[in-house]
Formats: sequence, structure tokens, C-alpha cells
Amino acid sequence: MTPSAVARWLLPLLVFALLAALAGCGAPERAPGLWICPMHPEVVADRAGSCPICHMDLVAKEPDETPRVWVCPMHPEVVAHEPGSCPICHMDLVPREGDDEGGEGGAGPPTHAPVRADAEALERAGVATAVAERAAWRPEVRTVGSVAPDERRSYRIEARFAGWIERLPADFTGRRVAAGETLAEIFSPELLAAQQEFLLARQVGARFIASSLPEVRRGGEELVAAARKRLDLYGLPEGFVETLERSGETRRTVPVVAPAAGFLVEKSVFAGQQVAPGQAMFLLVDLSRVWVAASLYERDAARVRIGDRARIALAFEPERAREGRVSWVDPRVDAETRTLSVRFDVANGDGAWRPGMFADVVLAGEPREATIVPDAAVLDTGARRLVFVESVPGRFEPREVEVGDRRDGRAEILAGVEAGERVAARAAFLLDSESRLRAALAARAPKSGTAVAAPHGAAGDERP
Repeated sequence: MTPSAVARWLLPLLVFALLAALAGCGAPERAPGLWICPMHPEVVADRAGSCPICHMDLVAKEPDETPRVWVCPMHPEVVAHEPGSCPICHMDLVPREGDDEGGEGGAGPPTHAPVRADAEALERAGVATAVAERAAWRPEVRTVGSVAPDERRSYRIEARFAGWIERLPADFTGRRVAAGETLAEIFSPELLAAQQEFLLARQVGARFIASSLPEVRRGGEELVAAARKRLDLYGLPEGFVETLERSGETRRTVPVVAPAAGFLVEKSVFAGQQVAPGQAMFLLVDLSRVWVAASLYERDAARVRIGDRARIALAFEPERAREGRVSWVDPRVDAETRTLSVRFDVANGDGAWRPGMFADVVLAGEPREATIVPDAAVLDTGARRLVFVESVPGRFEPREVEVGDRRDGRAEILAGVEAGERVAARAAFLLDSESRLRAALAARAPKSGTAVAAPHGAAGDERP
């Protein structure tokens, strides 16, 4: 083939290749990696394109570089892709490095994410763990009560006959008296006449009783008995009539004695005052046993029974507790306070517990098996309660739990944690902050094929 013939065949091929090359230059090429705006670094995409803010062409980011995330130390929900200040507290945002846990799943609430840290970091942060144990647990109901007199040991002393108070040994309110002690002496003409009639009836009755006729003897006995019964109706002190019989002499005044030992909380008479039958003179209270009146929330009503024992101590000396028993439970619930009134009987032989004192009441229930964790391991977030469980060494998962009673630095777990699992028992609030931060970062992470734009210093304001 001649050179001129070869040239005629090659020339069309060269023209075709050139046209194909020119056509290929105009086709868009999808490049792997991240593309960002030179003027707005917060605009990130996974393909070439233009900035939605300034419409500049996006430039390729080096494959080994990732966009830095900036967060607020106090408000982990504030996230930005450039330095700035928090719009809530105005603190400077700090860079967040190595956020590799944000996307991990877990059984915790959506506001929290699992946290991973090495042993050295946990030690520096002061995080300590403890094992949830299965142990006997006795639920307790705690409340505050006040000491009150036992109404069954209160005595109201009234005049049984008319007269005048000639002597008043119980001369002031609050005086302590012994059983049988004379409180007042009353001169009563009526009672003096009744004494004389009794002595006369005894003399006449003695003659009738000596008669040989049965009817006469019986009449004499009835006469003496009627006179004695009249004296008994005046409520005279014990032994007064027997002394009158032995001595045969009337007494000008009649003593009013204390029916029991106690304190005079009321005194309504004075020396020289005239009294009438039924008039109140004294109110005596025996404080050898007292009541402790307390109130319980209505949710604890089913846990209280008459006869239940309670540990009760005065507020200023909790180490000297006494045993009390439930003697009365109000069948009604107060409509305003939604509480139930309960009364405890407490021995007070030494008289140290006085009405009006405040007391701490601990009512113990029946023991049961329960899962127990340190109380510091439970975090109250308002809507829920969380415990961080160490699923594997260095990895803590947030779990929502149901908590029963909490006391003495321990908490009863009803659901959410099993016995034998290890939980964060100290500095759990640091794990809570880190968990919230990681969950917020995971929620705001850019999705594939999307661009997130936020104004400088104000994270979360997305623009189309």
C-alpha cells in the first residue's frame, strides 16, 4: 500500500479520536471524597457542585482530612463546623476530636449514647464502678411527726358539790403532781350536813340492828346503807368515809385529789373562789405514755397496719430512738394535703418526750429480695432515671431504670439492671455529660449527599 493510501485511512481515525476526547471533557465527573466551600467551611457535600450560600464551586477536601466539629462545653446540643461562641451561654466553642462513638447504638434513651474510655481516662475522671447485687431489702416509710398527749390518759377534774375553795396546793399551771396528791380543799355546808346525817344514821341504825325483829334489823341496815351511798355520790376521795366511820367526827373541808400522776395543763380556779357542781377545776395529763401524730402520703396507705412497729427518734437526738406501734389509722385522706393521719403509741416513763416536740418516724415494711446499687449510680434527669452499665471494659451504656426505695446510700432497682452487672457508682454525671454530647453529635452529623450550613457562632440554623 502506498503512503498516500495509508494517510487516507488514518486521517478519519485521528479526527474521530479528537472529537471523542473533546466530548469527554465536557461531561461532569463524580469524584470520591468530601467537597467544601472555600468561603463557607460549614457547607459539606460528597460530590462536586456549588455552594448554596455564595454559589462558588466546591473544592475537594483531602481524603485524609475530616471536617472539625466545634461544640459548647456547657450545652452539648450546640454543634458547629467552625470556631465561634455558644448562642446560649456565649462561651467559646471547643473542637471535638475523634467522635467515633456517636453512631453506636444502644438500649438507652435517644438523648444519650454509649460512652467508651480507657482505664487511664476513667481514673483521671474519678469514675468508679460497683456490682449490682441481689440482697434482702426492707422497704421503709419515712415521715415526720409531733409528740402529743395521750387523750386516754387525760383527766378533767370537776366539782361534785357546791362550796368554797379554802386551800389550793395546786396553785399554778404546769405543776407536776403525784397520784392521790391533794389539789384543793373545799368547804361545803351541803357535804358537812351529809356527814352529820351519816353519823346519826349509824347511831340509830346500830340500835335497830340490835333488835330481835328481822324487819327492824333490816330497816336499820338500809338506813345506814342509804346514808353511806349519799356520801359516795359526792365523789369523795378513797378512804374518806372509812375515816369518818372510825373517828366519828366530821371534817370541815373535803380534799380534791389527783386521780393519776401527771401535769396540770389547765387550772380554772383560785383560792377563795366559789364552785358549783359540774364546774371545771383542773385538766391533768399523764405523760407516762404519749402519742406521736404523723402524716403519710396516700400512696403509702396500703403499707400501714394497726400494730406495725416503727422506729421513732426526736429530731435533736436521732441516736436515741424508741419503738412505737401504730394504734390508729385515719380512714380518711385529707382532701387538701392528700395525706393520711397515723398515730403511734410510745412509752415515756422518764418524761423526756414532751408535747409539741418533733420526731422522725421510720416505719419498716416486710423484707424482700431486690437488686441493689449505690444511690450515686442513679441519675435523675427529670423525665427518667438512668444508670450507666459497663457492658464491656471501658464501654458504658445508658439504661433507663425503675427505682424503688432509696436510703442509706443505696437504691432499689425494680427494672433495668440485673444482679451481677457492673454500674458506674461514682462520677456518673461525667459519663452523663459525655453521653449527651455524643448523642447530640450523632444527631447532627451530615448525611450523605447533603450539605449542612450554619451561621457563624449559631449552630443549628440550616439554610436550603
